[in-house]
Amino acid sequence: MTLAVFTFSLLGAMALGMPIAFALIVCGVALMHSLDIFDSQIIAQNIINGADSFPLMAVPFFMLAGEVMNKGGLAKRIVNVALAMVGHVKGGLGYVTILACCTLASLSGSAAADAAALAALLVPMMVAAGPRRMYAPRLVAAGCIIAPLSTPGIGSGLFGAACAVATSSSTLAGIFPGLMLGVGLCFAWWWVARGEDIASPPRKSLREIIWAFVDGFWALMLPVIIVVGLRFGIFTPTEAAVVVAVYALFVATCIYRELGIGDLYQVFVSAALSTSIVMFLVAAALVSSWLITVSEIATQVVDLTRPFMGNQTLLMLAIMVLVVIVGTALDMAPTILILTPILMPIIKQAGIDPVYFGVLFIINNAIGLITPPVGVVLNVVCGVSRISMEDIIKGVWPFMIAQLIVLLLMVLFPALVTVPAKWFAG
Repeated sequence: MTLAVFTFSLLGAMALGMPIAFALIVCGVALMHSLDIFDSQIIAQNIINGADSFPLMAVPFFMLAGEVMNKGGLAKRIVNVALAMVGHVKGGLGYVTILACCTLASLSGSAAADAAALAALLVPMMVAAGPRRMYAPRLVAAGCIIAPLSTPGIGSGLFGAACAVATSSSTLAGIFPGLMLGVGLCFAWWWVARGEDIASPPRKSLREIIWAFVDGFWALMLPVIIVVGLRFGIFTPTEAAVVVAVYALFVATCIYRELGIGDLYQVFVSAALSTSIVMFLVAAALVSSWLITVSEIATQVVDLTRPFMGNQTLLMLAIMVLVVIVGTALDMAPTILILTPILMPIIKQAGIDPVYFGVLFIINNAIGLITPPVGVVLNVVCGVSRISMEDIIKGVWPFMIAQLIVLLLMVLFPALVTVPAKWFAG
């Protein structure tokens, strides 16, 4: 009964057009009424406790770092380095896009921020190079979903805050899978572009390559600082977010000098607006999360999945299919916050490594960012590129399928995730 109340109250509120955060609160109220324990103070207390989390302090700094890197010249220089390295090969701008996505993913951790930056920088260049305009935004959208997974990633931070898994473990474990997603995109791009007459920029001279690296040195040092700092325990992922933001501000204002003092106000306002949306969503999710525990919904879901409990691979496949379906209707943050407290008891009872599950769970939710009809990253790229949603949806499938194949490989061969994760964790 409680499972039905949870499902239909949440879906009903969303069907009425209610924002996700308010739908989660309505869902919590409905559960409280069904359990006859309604108390407005419990709702208020859980909303306050939902935002009162040390790992979530990283969110505003991630958002700020993304804004600074987009407007302060760091993203542009990373693209220039990628152009110097692989821009001249056939379809080189596509590989430049993938390389830039992987690099930026290790800096901002925000798919939307990366999509806004790279769509503005690379889509016009790719459109000019080839006859098929839709290729460019499709590839940018697919590449930018690596960001929530890589270090430092907002997806990893939300997952760590929603369950008892160390955020540092989940963020470090996502580095190698993020690179695998990039390799998968390279194969997909090769397949898509193999028969196209796509012009490529001329090969850069050695002097130009060296200059691109020199000019982009300060931007390229940031992922090195983050990975080394986390690998050797110099700072936590939450502290890493502060390092990213402060370093990006310093480089953008004092070294590259593309971000003036007068620009900082708008940068901080944009970061604050993005942060407020995420934080209110997290706070509202704790209401339904607390009631999921009280009403024993997780136990009911465990009973439903009992036929798969004897086989970890089948169980993971079933869960991944479920998350893919949910991801077509919900954004990444609410999906993580709603499903994590339901699925973690199942994972623990089945004896699956929570860090391994977290990586696959975040990848699946990230793919949901380019899954129509919601597809937050698709909307960002469409807005920046001035391309219709219908056009971009038509051709994003090859890249999405490539990423789903990578996800399937990780389900079938868990060592692809667990072995590199143990190395990075030391």
